[in-house]
Amino acid sequence: MAEDKCGVAGCSEPAVKSYSRETVEKVGLKAADEKNRRIHLCKEHNKEFKKATKDERKLESLGR
Repeated sequence: MAEDKCGVAGCSEPAVKSYSRETVEKVGLKAADEKNRRIHLCKEHNKEFKKATKDERKLESLGR
């Protein structure tokens, strides 16, 4: 099985997590391939994504 690579333009690190393309692009990360529905993120881009969506995730969990 081939290991997934980070789907952000200009990055080729191994992926650790994947998210929908729409949510990743809202944060400001540019997808390398516009056809994919999910974008795989490496450790660094995942950290950046989680930092950018921290408030949104917190509000969502409080609404449950």
